[in-house]
Amino acid sequence: MPTIEGTAVRKLVIACDAGMASSVLMSVQLRKHLGGVVVEHSPLDALPEDADVVLTHGKLADRVRAAAGDRPVIAYTAVVGDPAVRDLVAAIRAGEPISG
Repeated sequence: MPTIEGTAVRKLVIACDAGMASSVLMSVQLRKHLGGVVVEHSPLDALPEDADVVLTHGKLADRVRAAAGDRPVIAYTAVVGDPAVRDLVAAIRAGEPISG
């Protein structure tokens, strides 16, 4: 399972499938909480090479993991208030390991 230290995260990408409404909303929320980290949204089939961590909906996680290579992929189920997203933000802020 790929792992990265929270202190090494410079770019977080939210990967989605067709529409980008939820990933855009989540990227806006995360930018507020993760100053100093670039947060972008991207179609899952066009993940940026420089993404350190990829966040995606649980239904897409297997597809995103196949495309993400050695980058951690964190799956969420709710756009607002999801524990996986909360834990990711906390790990980045605290510099703790992130696995996915």
